[in-house]
Amino acid sequence: MTSITALGVGSGLDLNGLLDQLQQGENQKLTPITTQKTSYETKISAFGSLKSALSSLQDTIHALADPTAFQTVKNTVSGTALTATTTNDTPPGDYQIHVAQRAQASSVATLGVADSTTNLGDGSVDFTLANGSTMSVAISAGSSSLQAVRDAINAQNGPVRASLINDGSGQPYRLVLQAADTGSAASVSSVQFTGNLGSSLQLDAATQQAGQDASLTINGIAVQSAHNTVEDAIQGVTLNITGVGDSTLQVTRDNDAITGSVKKFVDAYNGLIKTLGGLTSYDATTQTAGALLGDSTVRSVQSQLRSVLGGEVDNGGAFKVLSDVGVTLQLDGTLQIDDDKLGSAVNNDLGAVTQFFAGGGTTDGIADQLDTMIGNMTSSTGLIGSATDSLNQSVSQLNDQYTQTQQQIDATMAMYKQQFTQLDAMIAQMNSTSSYLTQQFDAMSKMTTSGK
Repeated sequence: MTSITALGVGSGLDLNGLLDQLQQGENQKLTPITTQKTSYETKISAFGSLKSALSSLQDTIHALADPTAFQTVKNTVSGTALTATTTNDTPPGDYQIHVAQRAQASSVATLGVADSTTNLGDGSVDFTLANGSTMSVAISAGSSSLQAVRDAINAQNGPVRASLINDGSGQPYRLVLQAADTGSAASVSSVQFTGNLGSSLQLDAATQQAGQDASLTINGIAVQSAHNTVEDAIQGVTLNITGVGDSTLQVTRDNDAITGSVKKFVDAYNGLIKTLGGLTSYDATTQTAGALLGDSTVRSVQSQLRSVLGGEVDNGGAFKVLSDVGVTLQLDGTLQIDDDKLGSAVNNDLGAVTQFFAGGGTTDGIADQLDTMIGNMTSSTGLIGSATDSLNQSVSQLNDQYTQTQQQIDATMAMYKQQFTQLDAMIAQMNSTSSYLTQQFDAMSKMTTSGK
């Protein structure tokens, strides 16, 4: 049989074109699988968008579910003697503060030496602090320069720090010894240089600076502090003393922060409603439907949200429904804030607002209810998790179906190609035989004619 190196060469037929048409026909079997898979993947993505919107809403709900968030305060300081920071534990109040002196660390310097790198001799530097603690630093002869003494003291990482100052004189280099902490108790009460070092270094009494505590009065009450950062002299307040003089601290409830938390919740909820609207929409003009139009999981999410937001909070508080605090549910499903009503509720009855949103004791508020509900929806076993798992399983099954169908197509096309190859060879052989016979008949005809 004639060997065929390229399909169609032997027969002269467009067998490759025919195979391409057959391939296209077979590939049509994959189209519904691909279409269905794309549909499922679009829904999975849509559920991801829904879960993200719910999580964003839950983040704002956490602030409203925490009773301490409704105790937010702010402070105003007049005067230049101090700054202040507050916590939610700080009760509102006005405080008149007079700072008589700042806390400072004790300090003393040595008389100058000509060269800070020249060794001064062995010995030790011995410190005694006002609180009774001591510190001794041994100095060897080979490492006894002013720089080396400084480094040896600092290497102790103890209650005394050392540095060098150049005063510009003929013997400019001075060793400055300072207590590591401010306050009278941390003061260095004595410094002694022993051995040969004591013959080279002496203290300059004129540079002696005593350690002292910060001294201030708060509403006439005397307060002492070893540091310039004074914590809890006023409950929940940290005072940072910057100078001496008079300052006024006013701590007030930060109602703007509280109403701001409610507004963030409303904005996040309306964002969720917008997301749901896009996922469940239908455009009659383009006949385009949202990915989750008619989906039962989405209907359940919407129903549960409406149930909580439109229901009553029965925890003994004065406010029962959202509209009591100035938040109303609109016909389109969004929430709208009446700023005046919300502001009035926060300013005049903050306790009831707190109980409505965050509950009290063992009773839940509306934020607690929403937090629990959304947590259940977005958990791995919740509504959205279960729906997504089911879709992922369907996609996996379609992937298997696609692979099996592709294998069947490949097998069918291999069979077609084999058959076409055999057909091509057979036609080529028939053409060859026909040509041979034609030649023989022509030769016989010529012989007959020439024999007459």
